[in-house]
Order: sequence, then structure tokens, then C-alpha cells
Amino acid sequence: MPLSGDLLRLADAVLFPGFAGHTPPDWLRRRLGEGLAGVALFSRNIADPAQVARLTAALRAENPSVLVGIDEESGEVTRLEVATGSSRPGGYALGVVDDVALTEALARDLGGDLAAAGITLDFAPSADVNSNPDNPVIGLRAFGADPALVSRHTRAFVRGLQSAGVAACAKHFPGHGDTSVDSHHGVPLVADGGIEDALLPFREAIKEGVKAVMTGHLLVPSYDAELPATLSPKVLTGLLREELGFEGMIITDGIEMAAVSGAYGIGGASARAIAAGADAICVGGERADEATAAGIRDAIATAVTQGLLPEERLADAARRVRELASWAASSGSQASRDGSVGLAAARRAIRITRRSTAPVLPLTSAASVVELAPEMNLAIDRNTPWGVGQPLARLLPGTAVTRLAVGDSTGSALERLLGEAAGRPLVIVVRDVHRHAWQEQALRHLLSARPDAVVVEMGLPERSDLGAVHIATYGSARVCGQAAAEVLTGRV
Repeated sequence: MPLSGDLLRLADAVLFPGFAGHTPPDWLRRRLGEGLAGVALFSRNIADPAQVARLTAALRAENPSVLVGIDEESGEVTRLEVATGSSRPGGYALGVVDDVALTEALARDLGGDLAAAGITLDFAPSADVNSNPDNPVIGLRAFGADPALVSRHTRAFVRGLQSAGVAACAKHFPGHGDTSVDSHHGVPLVADGGIEDALLPFREAIKEGVKAVMTGHLLVPSYDAELPATLSPKVLTGLLREELGFEGMIITDGIEMAAVSGAYGIGGASARAIAAGADAICVGGERADEATAAGIRDAIATAVTQGLLPEERLADAARRVRELASWAASSGSQASRDGSVGLAAARRAIRITRRSTAPVLPLTSAASVVELAPEMNLAIDRNTPWGVGQPLARLLPGTAVTRLAVGDSTGSALERLLGEAAGRPLVIVVRDVHRHAWQEQALRHLLSARPDAVVVEMGLPERSDLGAVHIATYGSARVCGQAAAEVLTGRV
């Protein structure tokens, strides 16, 4: 039975596909003209802010009410600044400073940049409570491990972003923090005992008037022992809509992620998510082709004809998307932008532990920097610049920088670097050293030979007793590296 044009348009009205390139492909232009709800931008779509502004103008030429969404959390997860690294630290650094006025100002500044580029929906903030230090996908993206702290900074971020006319989207409901599995690859389990703590920031975001909530592909047995949250009516309708009272737009995390698509396929998962209470489907992080977007649209429409998805539920979802688009169109703001707020925040987040009475800092001569680089999760673009070596080399010309990945940190390689560092200050840069045994081993090897070395932790610092001086940046954004370089050279 052929699908009606009206039903296909209704299915398109809940889709946010990704696409390839710096300009809209013909298929996307056509679909926008036919009523496609929105798009999701990724790093592959971005060259610089001016190009993004041209891109979003081209999208609106086809559909003036299109919602343009992006993962711009600041810190490690940046799309708009993927080529340079973020000019703002991420959530954890803001939580360490714990100044809600600063968080609100930074989010307003970010919103100003997004609005200027024509972006109307930011898939941020992460409202997750990172209570599991071994979490492979949240970590620094969260404001912290304390529910009350995360709640107040989630509210501040929502206020700041939406004051600039950009819709905030609290994620990953009902909380991805107390998990040890990356939902890109499997289904994380949320323990019963921590669910109320996990929900608190979302309750507070709703009180603040957050315009959107993004689902997490998480199994929450205390609400639904069988279906992940994205596909669960008990979680999306029973908990988020009815118990928490959220009336805004619910959008899924990337629907192609294995935690939901593995069992049902991308189209099947999309239809089930709308039936469960989601209003919009985000896709395109890994699958950004026309066939995927068309397949999801057809699967949603087919689910209506087969009785899996009531047409009234699909129409209600499309209505909520339209309401958000109307808010975005009428909420344009000329938010003043302050290019210094990000670096100021990064400087305030630095924590220094001195373990040597010798005058290790400031460094006054060219140093040797060894950066130990773990493989990052899929939410972080692997091409995003990070580190201390480059900003330090600008302050101390002649500084040598070597970056080692897991297979590079052999004993012979470390001995060679120690030889090259003889007579020079040694700086060792790590990211989440506690989660990567090879980093721990390499760090132990280097410190056994050079106990005078400075250790800079750009991830979560589970220990601060490493090195003669330990510097924790609580982030690896460009400004975090710059702030660490300033500390190393005594410029703060």
C-alpha cells in the first residue's frame, strides 16, 4: 500500500537528519521545501562561523521555520570551534569554579555565537550527574558529581543560552552519569539507587523553562526493565511528561546508536521512539545520507498505517516541534558577546598541588612536553586540537612537544624522550589517567626517572599526588591548555 503524501510530510515534520558538506545537498533542499522539521549540524558541516551563517541562510531559504541543531557543549564537545578547539571550558570546569553567574555568562556568550551563525537549538547542557568516575562518555561534559551542583549550573546554562534566543536541550534523560557503558556501542544500565539524584537536574531544568530535552539510550529498571528510555513510554510519557510535567520538545539522541538501533534498525527505533513519547528524531552522527533520512521517514509513516504508531501521537509530536520553531523565530536576541569569558573561566578552574619544596615553577627555559593521548569517545571529534605543548611553546620558544598514543608508549620510546629531555624541564600531559592503564604505566616510567616533572591532568584528576607539581585543568579545551601554560610560566 503506497504511503500518502500527507502522512510522509507529517513524518518529515519530526526529523532532524544530518548531511555531508558545507552546503545543503539537493536532497536536503527538496525535503526542507516539503516540510522537513530541522537538521543537525556536525563537524563535517563546519569550516568557520561565516560559512555556517551562509549554510543556515541557505537552509532557511528552503524552509524559513527550519530548526538548526548542533552539539555545542563548549569544552571537549565542540562543533563550531572544532578546527581550533573551544574558546570556552566545558561543564566540569564550570562546576569546579561553582559560580552560577559565570556559567550563565558563558552560556549567554556561547548563545550569541550560535545565534549569529543561524543556529537555533543547542543540544546542551549535559545535565548528567557524573557519579561514576569510570564513565567512558560523560566525564568532563557534566558539571560534576553532586546533584545539587549539577542542578544549579544546568539552570544557569539554560538561562544564559535561552536569553540569547537559542533553545537549550538538557541531556541525556534520565541521566547518563552513573553508567560505565557508552551508548554508542551498547545499552548502559542506570542503577535503581541513583535514579532520583540523576533526575534532579532535569527537574530543575524544567522549572527553568528549558525548551527541549534529549533522551538517553539508557535502561532504567526502576521504570522499565525491558526498553531503553528512548523507546520507553513509561520513561518518556509516564516519567518525563506526566510526573515531571515537561511540555517542551523531546528529541532523541542519535537514533543510529547501537543501544537502540541494534534491536530494531534505525527506522524501527525511530517509529518506536515517537510512539513512546519522543517528538523528534536526531540522526546523522554516523549515518548522514539521503537513504537513511528517507528510510526513517518511510518507517515512521508505515508504523502509522500498521497501527504501531497512532497518527494522533505523530501529529502531537509535529505540533511540539512547530511550537519550538515558532519560539526560536520570535526569540532572536542581540546578546552581547565577550570573547574573554571562556579564558577567564578556564583560569579560575585550574587547581595546583605542589609536592616539592624545590622551586619547580615557573618554567623559564624551553621545556620538553610529553602528551599521552587516549582514544576519545565518539561524542568528541577526534580532530579537535588539545594539549599544553603548543601554547607553552608560544610562551617558551624552543619547547619540544611529543604526543604518544596507546601503541607508541613503549619503554624504548619513553627512554628516548627522557634522554632528549635531559637538562630541560619536563611536563607530562595526561587525560583521565585513572581510566587508562597504559597512561598510568607510561607516567610511572617517566616519573621514576624524573621526579621533578610537572604533571598536567586535562581530564578528571582522580589523584593529585603525581609529579613535583600537579596541575588539574578539568578540561582539554583550547583555553584550558592556554591557562595551564600560563601557570607553568608564572604568567598568572
